[in-house]
Amino acid sequence: MTDNSQNSGSSFGRDAESAAKGPIIPKSPTEALRPERVPQPPRRSRKARSQLVIFLNFLMTMAVAVCVAAVAGFFYVMSVYQNPGPLATNTNFVVRNGAGLSEIASGLERNGIIADARIFRHVTSTYLEEGETLKAGEYEIKAGATMKEIMDLLKSGKSILYAISFPEGLTVRQMFKKLAEDTVLEGELPAQLPVEGSLRPDTYKYSRGTKRAEIVSQMAAAQQKLVDQIWEKRDPDLPLKTKEEFVVLASIVERETGKDDERAHVASVFINRLTKGMRLQSDPTIVYGLFGGDGKPADRPIYQSDLKKETPYNTYVIKGLPPGPIANPGRAALEAVAQPWKTKDLYFVADGTGGHVFAATLDEHNANVKRWRKIEAERGEDPGAAVDAAPEADPDAATTKKKKN
Repeated sequence: MTDNSQNSGSSFGRDAESAAKGPIIPKSPTEALRPERVPQPPRRSRKARSQLVIFLNFLMTMAVAVCVAAVAGFFYVMSVYQNPGPLATNTNFVVRNGAGLSEIASGLERNGIIADARIFRHVTSTYLEEGETLKAGEYEIKAGATMKEIMDLLKSGKSILYAISFPEGLTVRQMFKKLAEDTVLEGELPAQLPVEGSLRPDTYKYSRGTKRAEIVSQMAAAQQKLVDQIWEKRDPDLPLKTKEEFVVLASIVERETGKDDERAHVASVFINRLTKGMRLQSDPTIVYGLFGGDGKPADRPIYQSDLKKETPYNTYVIKGLPPGPIANPGRAALEAVAQPWKTKDLYFVADGTGGHVFAATLDEHNANVKRWRKIEAERGEDPGAAVDAAPEADPDAATTKKKKN
């Protein structure tokens, strides 16, 4: 009974549902096979069919396409800019003074350092602040360097540096000769030689494209600054009235000895002689008086007769200091004159080892000279050709040594 009741209820429900949908109308086989009519889509509103809307839709589509293309292009450009470049081996690249970004980019592409000058030019310009440029100089570009790395290098100005060195004791003319012979420096030297003693002996670093006149200006400024600093700290008892006299005596000390540990001792001898009114009798002053800034030829000795030749620089003839420096003194010689040793020595002569032996009296000096003459004889040198000592009977005897050329 229960099962029948449930079935009866289900049948009743289906009948009621069918009655709610309407009467069932039987179809013929032909009608059953005929496709049913698809309902028409709703008609577009007049607003949707507007030409303006169509145009705006087109613009939006194009804008999206342009944005997509721009983003893709941006990522491509930045990828090229930041990826390793085509350079296979390290190479040097020169940026001339006044070169613009376009010229630099073209040069990099032409030399196979970058792949696309336009990308380098446009992207690099975004990294530069207003008025900022890539700096002139010669740069070493590493193999495979990215455009970004190249830009950073040229922006930093860390170009290849060259160096030119001037030993202490060179004359201005000798320094100018070294500058003229340097193959990296550019431009002409000043037509007028600077004053002797006014250029600082030192090593100067520079980049390709630097002018020779620029180095000369640096040397002059450096020497002036150095002289001023050391002069301010001088011994107040020095018998030197001006900075010019200070440089003159320092140049003589510079030419008399190349040993750091005896410059102040040599300076004390000359200071003592100046204080006593004695002639300095320095051989390097004879050389400068005879040959000037060109220096003595290596194969030309100094003869006894040279001691008597009257030149403004011959301190065997004149009293006191010569009219100007005989070379460009360095820091050590300047400091030695500014703070000389406190001694009573009035003489010195070569000791055969590259240094000197000093004496306070003529007798001691003459004994030292005899020892030096013996060393010369043992070496087979002619003591009569070159000036190595003043006449022993002269109480104004010379300071003596083997001199620099």
